[in-house]
Amino acid sequence: MIGRRRLLASTAGVVAAQVAGPAVAQTKPVLAPGLPAGVATSATLEALPGKKPLIKLAYRPPNYETPMSVFKDVITPNDSFFVRWHLADIPEVDATTWSLKVEGNTPLSLTLDQLKNDFAPAEVVAVCQCSGNRRGLSNPHVPGVEWGYGAMGNARWKGARLKDVLAKAGVPSDTIEVQVDGADKGLLDKTPDFVKSIPLAKALDENTLIAYEMNGAPLPHFNGFPARLVIPGWTGTYWMKALISVKPLNKPDDGFWMKSAYRVPATLFPSAERFTSQEAAASTPITEILVNSIITSHATGDKVKQGTLTIKGIAWDGGHGIQSVEVSTDGGKSWSPAALGSDLGRFSFREWSFTAVPPGAGKLSVMARAGNAIGQAQVAKALFNPAGYHHNVFHHITLDVV
Repeated sequence: MIGRRRLLASTAGVVAAQVAGPAVAQTKPVLAPGLPAGVATSATLEALPGKKPLIKLAYRPPNYETPMSVFKDVITPNDSFFVRWHLADIPEVDATTWSLKVEGNTPLSLTLDQLKNDFAPAEVVAVCQCSGNRRGLSNPHVPGVEWGYGAMGNARWKGARLKDVLAKAGVPSDTIEVQVDGADKGLLDKTPDFVKSIPLAKALDENTLIAYEMNGAPLPHFNGFPARLVIPGWTGTYWMKALISVKPLNKPDDGFWMKSAYRVPATLFPSAERFTSQEAAASTPITEILVNSIITSHATGDKVKQGTLTIKGIAWDGGHGIQSVEVSTDGGKSWSPAALGSDLGRFSFREWSFTAVPPGAGKLSVMARAGNAIGQAQVAKALFNPAGYHHNVFHHITLDVV
């Protein structure tokens, strides 16, 4: 049991590390339309240490959303990258004493220097998106962090391939899953440790990394320093931050965060990648990111002049590849193709642009929808589920043409 003195000391330290000394005064952020009424009252724009102002939805544990204006760039800067933790005790890890425990036929304890020097480095540009991104737009609203559009970011990740690390430790022949744990803890003993597992096949995928760099720099503290798991194409729940342990399993992980959390109704979503060892009759683990897009050049209420108008945005999916983006300026009655921008890889945001000519002064409805290479597409209406996962409805804004 944690004593009262220890709990108070731990709580004070966590609060100080996470939210004390904001770089700017707290101000009200621009929020996505459709969020629960209480979010407008409680959300503030605040800078954590090492971060630019983000939309603070909670501070213990810290849950900070990236403002929409940041997504005008296809790569999300480290200091503007969203922050999402499940447990409130997030230690400041000393890179010189950090080690990664890897179980297997020949167990390993790797230092950061060994991770960097003993394994071939690999890089991938990939979207990290919280499973609950846009939860706040669910209709009806559901419990949980009421995210708008910004619980995501796109970065260039560099690290060692998890499969290489596992190969050095030796994977037992009966392994079906690989369990990962981070350094964060709950403030109370009864709080379930945030531990996740992934299928062995995903652990052995060449794109799955133990990343120690993000956009050419060490990982920020709030994004998992000194090393985190990167699983391109899958939602962020599996991207374990401040990684300290990797363990092959010969049976399904039955911990809270696998058995009870981050699950969706079976067969509800068109996911191509499954986690079969964790499936049940009524539910299945959330896995890959669904195809999605947003408009980034403008926001609802913006005033634009009559004449030619260039609309821009980004699209992404779980790694199958963005095939098309279409835009409607008449409320969804008709759709026209947008031009796709440079391709930074199949796991990355993909830029797009569209030229519109408003018919005259007044309100202009603009909608965007994306499709991927395997025929998946955004939806006109969200597929409701109790956790508010996988919200990929067409993004819709209304402009004032003057």
